[in-house]
Order: sequence, then C-alpha cells, then structure tokens
Amino acid sequence: MMQRAVAVVGGGIGGLAAALALHRRGWRVEVLERAADFTELGAGISLWPNALRALEVLGLAGAVREFGAVEATGGVRDRRGRWLSRTDNAELARRFGHPLLVLHRADLLRVLREALPADSLRSGSEVSTVRDEGNRTVVVHRGGESRPDLVVGADGLHSAVRRALWPAAAGPRYAGYTAWRMVTEPLAEPPREGAATWGRGARFGYTALPGGRMYCFATATLPAGAASGSSESESESEYAELLGRFGSWPDPIPALLAAVPAGAVLRHDLYDLPPLPSFVRGRVALMGDAAHAMTPNLGQGACQALEDAVTLAHCLDTTPDVPAALRSYDLLRRPRTQAVTRRSARLGAVGQLSWPPAVLLRDTAARLTPTRATLRSMTPVLGWTAPGDPVTETENESH
Repeated sequence: MMQRAVAVVGGGIGGLAAALALHRRGWRVEVLERAADFTELGAGISLWPNALRALEVLGLAGAVREFGAVEATGGVRDRRGRWLSRTDNAELARRFGHPLLVLHRADLLRVLREALPADSLRSGSEVSTVRDEGNRTVVVHRGGESRPDLVVGADGLHSAVRRALWPAAAGPRYAGYTAWRMVTEPLAEPPREGAATWGRGARFGYTALPGGRMYCFATATLPAGAASGSSESESESEYAELLGRFGSWPDPIPALLAAVPAGAVLRHDLYDLPPLPSFVRGRVALMGDAAHAMTPNLGQGACQALEDAVTLAHCLDTTPDVPAALRSYDLLRRPRTQAVTRRSARLGAVGQLSWPPAVLLRDTAARLTPTRATLRSMTPVLGWTAPGDPVTETENESH
C-alpha cells in the first residue's frame, strides 16, 4: 500500500503534534513553517490533565514532565491580596489523573520537534495559497508546491489555509483587552503558591517554572492596537507600563516585576475566532488557533490543539477515506472546542469587570463558591478522553 502524505501548515505546538501523531501511524509528513526556524516566542504554558492525556497518546508525557513544575496550590485573589478561591493540585490530579503542569513553551516545542524526522521539517516555507483540485489539494509555498493526500491547517489565528478555503468566514474578533507575558530571573525564594489577582479591568497572575523562575501574565482593558513588544526597545517600554499599572499591587507582584528583565516582556492584544460552520473541507482540516482561537483565560489554547492532533490521527487511522475521516474529526472536535472558546470568553469578561458593584458581586460569588464545586465545573473541559485509547479511557472511568 502506497504511503499516504500529509502537509501540515504551521510548525507550532499543534502542527508538530499533528505531524507526530500521523508520522507514528505511517504517514509521510511535511511540516511547512513560514519562520526561518522552528522556535516558539512566548513564555510559560499551562498543560492541564486533558493535554497530558493527549501527550500520553503521543508517548511524550514523561519527557514533557521533566521540563515542568507542579505547584501544590493556587487560586484567585482580590485586589487587596485576599484569597477568593483556592485550587489543590493533588485533588486535581486525583479527579482527572494528572496535575496542572507549567513549563516554558519553548521546551514543549523542542520535545515535539525532536520526536519528528529532521527532514520532515521545512522552515522558511511560507504558504501563499491552498487550492482544492478534487482528489488532491495543492499547497503553494515558498519552496514550490506540495500535492499531499491531506492538508492540516495549523497556521494560527491569521491562518492562510483558512483564508484560502473559508473566504467567507468571519475574521478574528478582539476580546477587549491586551495581555503581557514574561518570565522572571531565578528567585532565591519564589512564591510557594501561584495566583491570579483580579482587579478592576485588570488582572495579574503568576505560577512557578522549574529552576526558581516564575511565569507571569497580566491583562488590562484597552483599545486594540497595542504594541507587539517584539523588539527590545518595545519590550522595555512595555515593562515600564507594567510597573506603572501593577507595581503597587499586593505582594509578591512588585517583587516579581523587579525580577523580570526589562527586555523580556511580550505584549499582544487578545482575540478569539467566531465559530466556523465546519473545520474541514474536502481533504483539508483546520486545527488549533486556525480553527478555534480562544482567549487564554482557561489555559486551554495549546491543550485543545493537542486534543485536536490525537483525535485527527485517530479518525484517519480508523477510516481509510480521508474526507470521511475528516468529517468524523469535525463532529468530534468542533462542538467541544467552540464550547471551550465560549467558556473562556465568559471567564475573561468576568475577570475584566471594572464597575465597582459588579466587581464586588464577582469577588463575593468567588469567595462563597466551594472548591469542590469549582473542580466539578471543570469536568467538561478537563475530563476529556482520548478517542480509541484504552489507557486514557480506563483512567478516566476511575475518576
């Protein structure tokens, strides 16, 4: 039987995971990345139990855990630093089979990249268009043309694949707030607990990384059009703005900001994607941000992309006909990811409240909600089971 070929457009976390899942099922993979190198800008990333289940299917959960940190507890605080809610990571692991793992995005990307054949990775291969020609789909990129049996659009929020084959789809929509991300230098005494502090129209969160470093993030309700923080001078300007906005917030936030290199702050406006009527078209499937970009309020962007990858591979493994397999993928992934996108948007709207009576009501409700109720409400997101995988299915039934 002739080996089937797939072109994965986009070499981020989701694209590499999809390429690996298909490579291990015998597909000839080609990953087309527009950047000159397979690198990952950004800071920390949260991998929740559902993402670790997906990584188990890929055989990489153990390797990824070596780069991650697990905090005992975390939660949400108010502007004065008082706890509104707490999360016990041991209880999270008991319920869902895995704890919350935090690591640097670059480490996750490296683990995925090194699991793939080096000759399947094609950097500097920006895709200009994708054409549907019946039994084949043509991908036009900087290095020429590819005519694979399957195309996976994993090229992010501004996906070229989506623009080419879903021309009528609505574009990304601004969430109403911007975000800063950063990693501190190693701290002699890092905070023992992570937290997200809710203010009025602003939030500041932090969580542990290995080696005494902390991953920090902040949001503020501002008009769209924020600087990208891509150059060192822009990053230093963003650092100055962070100090002005959050330098007087409760401990340990001032100390964390003092440990952030001034040139290491990333700032991006936050967007999500209006729901698409389908993630597939013929022999083309969208995944990750290209299909369902979401705000980071649930920490589920990369987690859902990892779910996409193993689900897509499973569907293609069980249904030989590619268009039929993609229809199954769409039925499994579209309702779930669009529900997670909506839930993340709602949580972000609550977190960004600025009207004082609404803030008071929000904080009071959070304080009165039992921890068990909070964990139970997370079950639809974190209790995902990898399709067709007996190990995760058995584990999930036990929780």
